[in-house]
Amino acid sequence: MTDASYTAQSKETEASFGDYFALLKPRVMSLVVFTAFVGLMAAPVSVNPIIGFASILFLAIGAGASGALNMWWDADIDRVMKRTVGRPIPAGKVQAGEALYLGAGLSGLAVMMMALSANFLAAGLLAFTIFFYVVVYTMWLKRSTPQNIVIGGAAGAFPPLIGWVIATGSMSIEGWLMFALIFIWTPPHFWALALFMRSDYDDAGVPMLTVTHGRPSTRRHILGYTIVLFVLAVGAAFTSIGGIVYLTTAVVLNSLFLKGAYDIWRRDEADSESDDFAVERKFFKLSLLYLFLHFGAILAEALLRPWGLGGWS
Repeated sequence: MTDASYTAQSKETEASFGDYFALLKPRVMSLVVFTAFVGLMAAPVSVNPIIGFASILFLAIGAGASGALNMWWDADIDRVMKRTVGRPIPAGKVQAGEALYLGAGLSGLAVMMMALSANFLAAGLLAFTIFFYVVVYTMWLKRSTPQNIVIGGAAGAFPPLIGWVIATGSMSIEGWLMFALIFIWTPPHFWALALFMRSDYDDAGVPMLTVTHGRPSTRRHILGYTIVLFVLAVGAAFTSIGGIVYLTTAVVLNSLFLKGAYDIWRRDEADSESDDFAVERKFFKLSLLYLFLHFGAILAEALLRPWGLGGWS
C-alpha cells in the first residue's frame, strides 16, 4: 500500500464529531431531556430560566455519558446484533478506550456542575442514575438475568424525578409517580421489540425474557405489565400533576395500549411468523409515542395551571 492510499484510508476511517456524538445515544438523550423538563415544569416551584436550562443541560450530558460507557462495555455484543452493529465502536469508527474516557469525563463534569447549578440532591440522583445504568444494568443485570430490563428500567425513569428535585430540592409522590410511569412502561416496550428481534439476543447471549422463557411467557408478561400501567397512568390524573387534559390522554392512550397488549397475548407463534410480527411491531411503534404523549399532557397541565385552566382546581 502506498503512502497516499494509506493516508486516504485513514481519513475515511477517522472518527468525526458525529461519531463521538452518536456515542451519547442522542435519541435516548432527547427523551431524558424532555421528561426531565416536564418534571421541572410540573413542580409547584418556579425555577430561574437560566438555572433550569443549565441543570437540564448537565442532566443531558450525564445521560450521554451513560450512553458512551454503555457502548464501551457492550462493544462485544453490539458487534453481533443487527440493531447495534452500526454503532461507532463495532463499526470501527471510534476506539472503545475513547468511549470510556469520554463517558467517564462527562459523568464527572455533569454531576459536579449539577451540584453547582441546582442542588446536591439532584446531583446525587444524577450520579446514582449513571452508576445504576452503567454498573448495575449494563455490567451486571443485562447479561445475568431475564429481569434485566425490569430492574434496569429504573435508570431511564429517574430524569423526571431529577427535574422535580431541581425545582423543589426534595422528592414527593408526584415525582415518584412520573418515575413509576416510565419504570412500568419500559418492560412491555422492550419485550415487544424482543419478540421480533429475538435472534439478536440469542446471537449475543443476552438473557432477554424471550430467550430464557420463550415468546408465550413474554406475551403474558407484556399484558400483565400493561394492565398495571393502565391503572397507574390513569390514577396519576387525580394527583396535582393531572387534570382533564391528562386524564383524557391517559384513558385514550392506555386503552389503545391495553388493546395492543391483549392482541399480542392472544397470538401464537404460527400467527406471528406468518405476518412478520405485525401486531408486535405495531405495539412497539405505539409504545414509542406513549411516553411523549403522557408527558406532553403533564406539561400541558403545568402550562395551563397559571391561567387557572390546568389541574382540577
